[in-house]
Amino acid sequence: MREARTVGTRPGRAAGTRPGTRAAGILDGVDHDPAPTSGPPSGPPAWVPADAVRVAGLLSIAVAVVGFDGVAVALMLLVLGGLMVPRALGIPGRVDVAYGSSLLVAAWSGVLGLYERISWWDLAVHTAVTGMVAVIGYLVAVRVGVARDPADADAVVHRWGVAALVTGLGLGLSVLWEIAEWLGHTYVDPSINVNEVDTLGDLAAGGIGALVAGHGLVTLARRAAASPDPVPDDGAVRRRTDSGRTAGGPRPR
Repeated sequence: MREARTVGTRPGRAAGTRPGTRAAGILDGVDHDPAPTSGPPSGPPAWVPADAVRVAGLLSIAVAVVGFDGVAVALMLLVLGGLMVPRALGIPGRVDVAYGSSLLVAAWSGVLGLYERISWWDLAVHTAVTGMVAVIGYLVAVRVGVARDPADADAVVHRWGVAALVTGLGLGLSVLWEIAEWLGHTYVDPSINVNEVDTLGDLAAGGIGALVAGHGLVTLARRAAASPDPVPDDGAVRRRTDSGRTAGGPRPR
Protein backbone atom coordinates (compact mmCIF):
# COMPACT_ATOMS: atom_id res chain seq x y z
CA MET A 1 0.00 0.00 0.00
CA ARG A 2 1.36 3.40 -0.95
CA GLU A 3 2.27 5.60 1.96
CA ALA A 4 0.19 8.77 2.20
CA ARG A 5 2.17 11.96 1.88
CA THR A 6 1.56 14.79 4.28
CA VAL A 7 0.64 17.99 2.50
CA GLY A 8 3.17 20.64 3.43
CA THR A 9 3.55 24.31 2.80
CA ARG A 10 6.26 26.22 1.04
CA PRO A 11 8.87 28.14 3.05
CA GLY A 12 7.88 31.78 3.25
CA ARG A 13 4.14 30.99 3.27
CA ALA A 14 2.08 33.94 4.39
CA ALA A 15 0.85 33.79 7.96
CA GLY A 16 -2.68 32.51 8.29
CA THR A 17 -2.63 30.41 5.13
CA ARG A 18 -4.56 27.17 5.61
CA PRO A 19 -2.67 23.86 5.73
CA GLY A 20 -2.58 22.32 2.29
CA THR A 21 -2.32 25.72 0.64
CA ARG A 22 0.54 28.05 -0.06
CA ALA A 23 0.92 31.74 -0.73
CA ALA A 24 0.69 32.76 -4.36
CA GLY A 25 4.02 32.80 -6.18
CA ILE A 26 5.03 35.19 -8.93
CA LEU A 27 4.37 32.51 -11.59
CA ASP A 28 1.12 31.19 -10.15
CA GLY A 29 -0.94 32.64 -12.98
CA VAL A 30 -1.42 36.23 -11.85
CA ASP A 31 -3.52 37.79 -14.61
CA HIS A 32 -3.17 34.54 -16.57
CA ASP A 33 -5.35 31.46 -16.47
CA PRO A 34 -3.47 28.57 -14.86
CA ALA A 35 -2.86 25.50 -16.97
CA PRO A 36 -5.15 22.52 -16.28
CA THR A 37 -3.67 19.85 -14.03
CA SER A 38 -4.80 16.99 -16.26
CA GLY A 39 -6.74 16.20 -19.41
CA PRO A 40 -6.78 17.90 -22.80
CA PRO A 41 -7.10 21.69 -23.11
CA SER A 42 -10.71 22.84 -22.81
CA GLY A 43 -10.37 25.51 -25.48
CA PRO A 44 -8.16 28.26 -26.91
CA PRO A 45 -5.95 30.23 -24.48
CA ALA A 46 -7.82 33.01 -22.71
CA TRP A 47 -7.22 36.59 -23.78
CA VAL A 48 -5.07 38.56 -21.34
CA PRO A 49 -4.47 42.34 -21.32
CA ALA A 50 -0.85 41.95 -22.44
CA ASP A 51 -2.09 40.37 -25.67
CA ALA A 52 -2.93 43.91 -26.78
CA VAL A 53 0.82 44.59 -26.75
CA ARG A 54 1.37 41.52 -28.93
CA VAL A 55 -1.26 42.76 -31.37
CA ALA A 56 0.64 46.06 -31.48
CA GLY A 57 3.78 44.08 -32.29
CA LEU A 58 1.99 42.33 -35.15
CA LEU A 59 0.71 45.66 -36.50
CA SER A 60 4.25 47.04 -36.22
CA ILE A 61 5.43 44.41 -38.68
CA ALA A 62 2.74 45.47 -41.16
CA VAL A 63 3.68 49.14 -40.78
CA ALA A 64 7.37 48.33 -41.25
CA VAL A 65 6.60 46.35 -44.41
CA VAL A 66 4.60 49.22 -45.90
CA GLY A 67 6.61 52.23 -44.79
CA PHE A 68 10.16 51.19 -43.93
CA ASP A 69 13.04 49.03 -45.12
CA GLY A 70 13.95 45.40 -44.61
CA VAL A 71 16.02 46.15 -41.51
CA ALA A 72 12.94 47.59 -39.81
CA VAL A 73 10.89 44.55 -40.81
CA ALA A 74 13.52 42.17 -39.43
CA LEU A 75 13.68 44.19 -36.20
CA MET A 76 9.89 44.04 -35.72
CA LEU A 77 9.87 40.29 -36.40
CA LEU A 78 12.53 39.86 -33.72
CA VAL A 79 10.49 41.98 -31.30
CA LEU A 80 7.34 39.93 -31.96
CA GLY A 81 9.28 36.78 -31.10
CA GLY A 82 10.35 38.38 -27.84
CA LEU A 83 6.76 39.40 -27.08
CA MET A 84 5.64 35.77 -27.26
CA VAL A 85 8.03 34.57 -24.55
CA PRO A 86 5.96 35.80 -21.56
CA ARG A 87 2.79 34.36 -23.10
CA ALA A 88 4.37 30.94 -23.43
CA LEU A 89 5.67 31.00 -19.84
CA GLY A 90 2.60 32.49 -18.16
CA ILE A 91 4.43 35.58 -16.91
CA PRO A 92 2.22 37.84 -14.72
CA GLY A 93 0.27 40.39 -16.74
CA ARG A 94 1.79 43.57 -15.33
CA VAL A 95 5.31 42.32 -15.94
CA ASP A 96 4.25 41.11 -19.40
CA VAL A 97 2.83 44.52 -20.37
CA ALA A 98 5.85 46.44 -19.08
CA TYR A 99 8.29 44.11 -20.84
CA GLY A 100 6.45 44.11 -24.16
CA SER A 101 5.90 47.86 -24.15
CA SER A 102 9.58 48.50 -23.49
CA LEU A 103 10.58 46.27 -26.41
CA LEU A 104 8.22 48.08 -28.79
CA VAL A 105 9.40 51.51 -27.62
CA ALA A 106 13.04 50.50 -28.08
CA ALA A 107 12.42 49.10 -31.56
CA TRP A 108 10.43 52.08 -32.84
CA SER A 109 12.92 54.49 -31.29
CA GLY A 110 15.59 52.98 -33.51
CA VAL A 111 13.40 52.97 -36.62
CA LEU A 112 12.31 56.58 -36.11
CA GLY A 113 15.79 57.85 -35.18
CA LEU A 114 14.86 59.01 -31.68
CA TYR A 115 18.23 57.94 -30.29
CA GLU A 116 19.94 60.52 -32.53
CA ARG A 117 17.36 63.26 -31.95
CA ILE A 118 17.14 63.05 -28.13
CA SER A 119 20.47 62.93 -26.33
CA TRP A 120 19.26 61.15 -23.18
CA TRP A 121 16.79 58.77 -24.84
CA ASP A 122 19.33 56.00 -25.42
CA LEU A 123 20.21 55.75 -21.72
CA ALA A 124 16.56 55.87 -20.68
CA VAL A 125 15.62 53.05 -23.03
CA HIS A 126 18.64 50.97 -22.01
CA THR A 127 17.63 51.37 -18.37
CA ALA A 128 14.03 50.28 -18.93
CA VAL A 129 14.58 47.52 -21.48
CA THR A 130 17.54 45.90 -19.74
CA GLY A 131 15.64 45.89 -16.45
CA MET A 132 12.58 44.22 -17.95
CA VAL A 133 14.53 41.69 -20.02
CA ALA A 134 16.55 40.76 -16.92
CA VAL A 135 13.32 40.21 -14.97
CA ILE A 136 11.97 37.95 -17.71
CA GLY A 137 15.27 36.08 -17.73
CA TYR A 138 15.06 35.56 -13.98
CA LEU A 139 11.46 34.33 -14.21
CA VAL A 140 12.52 31.88 -16.92
CA ALA A 141 15.12 30.57 -14.45
CA VAL A 142 12.40 30.26 -11.81
CA ARG A 143 10.16 28.42 -14.26
CA VAL A 144 12.82 25.80 -15.08
CA GLY A 145 13.71 25.43 -11.40
CA VAL A 146 17.21 26.89 -11.23
CA ALA A 147 16.31 30.06 -9.31
CA ARG A 148 14.20 30.82 -6.27
CA ASP A 149 10.70 32.19 -6.63
CA PRO A 150 10.96 35.79 -5.37
CA ALA A 151 7.74 35.22 -3.39
CA ASP A 152 9.82 32.94 -1.16
CA ALA A 153 12.32 35.71 -0.40
CA ASP A 154 11.03 36.20 3.14
CA ALA A 155 14.35 37.40 4.59
CA VAL A 156 16.10 40.64 3.68
CA VAL A 157 19.19 38.77 2.52
CA HIS A 158 17.04 36.68 0.17
CA ARG A 159 15.41 39.77 -1.32
CA TRP A 160 18.79 41.31 -1.96
CA GLY A 161 19.89 38.00 -3.44
CA VAL A 162 17.07 38.04 -5.98
CA ALA A 163 17.85 41.67 -6.85
CA ALA A 164 21.56 40.81 -7.19
CA LEU A 165 20.84 37.93 -9.57
CA VAL A 166 18.55 40.10 -11.69
CA THR A 167 21.26 42.78 -11.74
CA GLY A 168 23.85 40.23 -12.83
CA LEU A 169 21.58 39.08 -15.64
CA GLY A 170 21.07 42.69 -16.71
CA LEU A 171 24.79 43.42 -16.79
CA GLY A 172 25.46 40.23 -18.75
CA LEU A 173 22.75 41.09 -21.26
CA SER A 174 24.17 44.61 -21.56
CA VAL A 175 27.59 43.22 -22.43
CA LEU A 176 26.06 40.96 -25.08
CA TRP A 177 24.15 43.93 -26.51
CA GLU A 178 27.28 46.03 -26.75
CA ILE A 179 29.08 43.19 -28.52
CA ALA A 180 26.17 42.96 -30.96
CA GLU A 181 26.39 46.74 -31.56
CA TRP A 182 30.10 46.45 -32.29
CA LEU A 183 29.51 43.57 -34.71
CA GLY A 184 26.77 45.59 -36.42
CA HIS A 185 29.03 48.64 -36.66
CA THR A 186 31.90 46.58 -38.03
CA TYR A 187 30.15 44.27 -40.47
CA VAL A 188 26.68 45.70 -41.21
CA ASP A 189 26.27 49.45 -40.80
CA PRO A 190 29.15 51.81 -39.87
CA SER A 191 26.60 54.44 -38.81
CA ILE A 192 25.80 52.44 -35.64
CA ASN A 193 27.22 54.52 -32.82
CA VAL A 194 30.03 52.68 -31.03
CA ASN A 195 32.43 54.49 -28.71
CA GLU A 196 33.80 54.14 -25.20
CA VAL A 197 31.51 56.72 -23.59
CA ASP A 198 28.40 55.25 -25.22
CA THR A 199 29.35 51.70 -24.23
CA LEU A 200 30.12 52.51 -20.59
CA GLY A 201 26.97 54.62 -20.29
CA ASP A 202 24.81 51.84 -21.70
CA LEU A 203 26.38 49.28 -19.34
CA ALA A 204 25.81 51.53 -16.31
CA ALA A 205 22.23 52.28 -17.36
CA GLY A 206 21.50 48.60 -17.88
CA GLY A 207 22.89 47.68 -14.47
CA ILE A 208 20.87 50.38 -12.71
CA GLY A 209 17.72 49.38 -14.56
CA ALA A 210 18.19 45.72 -13.66
CA LEU A 211 18.81 46.56 -9.99
CA VAL A 212 15.64 48.64 -9.77
CA ALA A 213 13.66 46.02 -11.68
CA GLY A 214 14.95 43.27 -9.39
CA HIS A 215 13.69 45.09 -6.31
CA GLY A 216 10.41 45.74 -8.08
CA LEU A 217 10.07 42.05 -8.86
CA VAL A 218 10.54 41.13 -5.21
CA THR A 219 7.94 43.73 -4.16
CA LEU A 220 5.42 42.42 -6.69
CA ALA A 221 6.04 38.83 -5.64
CA ARG A 222 5.70 39.61 -1.94
CA ARG A 223 2.38 41.30 -2.58
CA ALA A 224 1.23 38.21 -4.47
CA ALA A 225 2.38 36.05 -1.55
CA ALA A 226 0.31 38.16 0.86
CA SER A 227 -2.81 37.68 -1.27
CA PRO A 228 -5.86 36.62 0.78
CA ASP A 229 -6.62 33.93 -1.81
CA PRO A 230 -4.00 31.20 -1.28
CA VAL A 231 -2.97 28.92 -4.10
CA PRO A 232 -3.48 25.17 -3.52
CA ASP A 233 -0.29 23.39 -2.60
CA ASP A 234 1.25 21.40 -5.46
CA GLY A 235 0.83 18.20 -3.47
CA ALA A 236 -2.87 18.84 -2.97
CA VAL A 237 -3.27 19.52 -6.68
CA ARG A 238 -1.48 16.34 -7.65
CA ARG A 239 -3.65 14.31 -5.30
CA ARG A 240 -6.89 15.34 -6.96
CA THR A 241 -8.65 12.47 -8.64
CA ASP A 242 -10.21 12.53 -12.07
CA SER A 243 -13.60 13.15 -10.47
CA GLY A 244 -12.30 16.39 -8.98
CA ARG A 245 -12.47 15.36 -5.30
CA THR A 246 -9.45 15.85 -3.04
CA ALA A 247 -7.77 13.05 -1.17
CA GLY A 248 -9.58 12.27 2.03
CA GLY A 249 -12.95 13.48 0.76
CA PRO A 250 -16.05 11.30 0.37
CA ARG A 251 -15.65 8.58 -2.23
CA PRO A 252 -18.28 8.73 -5.00
CA ARG A 253 -20.70 5.82 -4.97
